[in-house]
Amino acid sequence: MIASRIRKEIDEALYTFVDRQRPLLGDISGDLSPLLTALDALLAGGKRLRPAFCYWGWRGSGGDDRTEFFTVAASLELLQAGALIHDDVMDGSDTRRGQPAAHRRLEALHAESGWRGSAQAFGSGAAILLGDVCLTWCDEMFQGSGLAAEALSRGRPIFDRMRTEIMCGQYLDLLGQARGRRPGGHEAVEAALRIVVFKSAKYTIERPLQLGAALAGADEASVEALSAYGLPLGVAFQLRDDVLGVFGDPAETGKPAGDDLREGKRTVLVALTLERATDEQAQTVESLLGDPALDTAGVELLRSVIVDTGALDACEQMIGRYAADAEAALDAAPVTLPARDALSELALAVTARTV
Repeated sequence: MIASRIRKEIDEALYTFVDRQRPLLGDISGDLSPLLTALDALLAGGKRLRPAFCYWGWRGSGGDDRTEFFTVAASLELLQAGALIHDDVMDGSDTRRGQPAAHRRLEALHAESGWRGSAQAFGSGAAILLGDVCLTWCDEMFQGSGLAAEALSRGRPIFDRMRTEIMCGQYLDLLGQARGRRPGGHEAVEAALRIVVFKSAKYTIERPLQLGAALAGADEASVEALSAYGLPLGVAFQLRDDVLGVFGDPAETGKPAGDDLREGKRTVLVALTLERATDEQAQTVESLLGDPALDTAGVELLRSVIVDTGALDACEQMIGRYAADAEAALDAAPVTLPARDALSELALAVTARTV
């Protein structure tokens, strides 16, 4: 999905930065090493999508390959790491990228060490702090990248806004799960789409793309014009993720089958299901969705309701429409031809993926 050369540069910048931070934590206390172990495991996975879109925003607006830029782009991986760690704590997820989630790793450390108090509370608290460290390092990596101060100043408003948006989107997601079903089927779909936009779409594609363009010196109008491609593609990306969260192969997604259903995620797919459901079907969804003990039979029952209501087909059609909107906008995007070709390939990759 991501060109090997670009990924290599991103990985080198990311790991170099984290390695520079190790002595700092070591000087504070050797007891901090499990935090770095958990972070290393998380950073070893991932598709590096956000840095890739940032890269093509940069190159498409006249930027050249340089170490300083790759450091900025790689800082987005630390932003994502912090967001994922916090998201897993809030959702009570057991796994991430096929491995134990950070809070589960740290919970196990407590249990295996025979320490006092609640292992679960320790794991959650320690993971929250690790996520905070990632967000702090993300900022440090961006600001200390070595890019010219003028370039960083152009990108800083987008960088800051992106981080605020993802936290607000995360809160809306948490709120949606707490509220449960809301009156008005279409209203619920719109609410779920708002979460998609702010929790995922903007910080996955739109803002990284704009950030790269702004850093390279693109004018404000050109930066704003990239939203016509980045935002609908970001929505399509997350809708695909929602489908995989219910119907994906655990061997490929790295999460147990139906994990989103156990976590009670009020996704667009779920909202579409409830919008189309009979009273009996809606009752089934509401009684099973969010049950942490949901077994294979329960997952299959929910899947059948999603399919029978036509919600899966409707979601697939939405993915197609958003992807088509992005592709159409790309034809007029203010980027170079090589960037346009690369972004077209990325659009296909993120919407047709299986993981």
